[in-house]
Amino acid sequence: MENIYCQGCGVLIQTTDPKAPGYTPKSSLEKEDILCRRCFRLKHYNEIQDVSVSDDDFLKMISSIRNADALVVHVIDIFDVSGSLIKSLQRITGNNPIVLAGNKVDLLPKSTNKRKLTQWLRSSANEAGIKAEDVFLISSTKGHGIEELTSSIEALRQGKDVYVVGTTNVGKSTFINRLIKQSTGYSDVITTSYFPGTTLGFIEIPLDEKTALIDTPGIVNRQQIAHYVSDQDLKIITPKKEIKAKVYQLNDQQTLFFGGLARLDFIKGDRQPFVCYFANELPIHRTKLENADELYNNQIGELLSPPDKETIGKLPEWTTSTFRITGEKTDIVFPGLGWVSVSGNASVAAHSPKEAAISIRKSLL
Repeated sequence: MENIYCQGCGVLIQTTDPKAPGYTPKSSLEKEDILCRRCFRLKHYNEIQDVSVSDDDFLKMISSIRNADALVVHVIDIFDVSGSLIKSLQRITGNNPIVLAGNKVDLLPKSTNKRKLTQWLRSSANEAGIKAEDVFLISSTKGHGIEELTSSIEALRQGKDVYVVGTTNVGKSTFINRLIKQSTGYSDVITTSYFPGTTLGFIEIPLDEKTALIDTPGIVNRQQIAHYVSDQDLKIITPKKEIKAKVYQLNDQQTLFFGGLARLDFIKGDRQPFVCYFANELPIHRTKLENADELYNNQIGELLSPPDKETIGKLPEWTTSTFRITGEKTDIVFPGLGWVSVSGNASVAAHSPKEAAISIRKSLL
């Protein structure tokens, strides 16, 4: 096929990978004006759809951000902060100011301390080398926090363009659609304002006569567990509504399995509650530590499910992290899955796919 470029965003048209930039069905090649599916959905249905690119490809694409004079909004998944923070963002964006938007706040327990969560997001960003001008907790689907974020964007952008960046699966497309409606009051602004000419797979949505909201493709970060599970399993581990705590009173030498995707061993300590915050649909199983390996080997994909057969074929090997908790209420965080809160003295070992590094933090509750 001769090289054909999208009339909307300028990306090279391809017909093989629906998740990659430039995809269009073969039947669309017969049309006079050829649009990639992302631009077609934008123009005709007012929908921003996410596409994914590798980290390396993204870095090549967005050198223009470093050279631009703009505001950058970085959308983060609150349930997978380590996997959705773009570690190289400050280098990519140069001196342009950055606002962090922690998405999916509506799924957290109502008892979550929002101030602590905001502080933790800011400190996590600092550790990744990102200096944020402001941090907001939002829900793209429910609209929580969008009005406050929109006001901050208007104040900080000072009449400049706004780039929206994020990894895949963080809800970036839903966020952009919500932001457009919030900013303009209209749900059909994309259709009425759509115009071609954007380059490098970016999509520009006009904010006024001179500036635009610029959507960038989602980065594929291999530290996200979402890349190692099937679509069916992803539906199970992704919360759909407020998560409810599940409390397990454990003696030492007991183990909790989170489906068959992660495991927590209580090695030593007094009997105490382990409070688990995961998607309500994800099964949790308790067993004796001495039986844990045998249970996993015999029941992975059966009693310990997810993973399903497709996920089992993709999951990286497990790695183990050990932590000593000394009385301060602490969250043991399993990226992309959830966390377990422990408040007593305890030695624990946490197991998960090696790409998704487990960490601890001061409890958010």
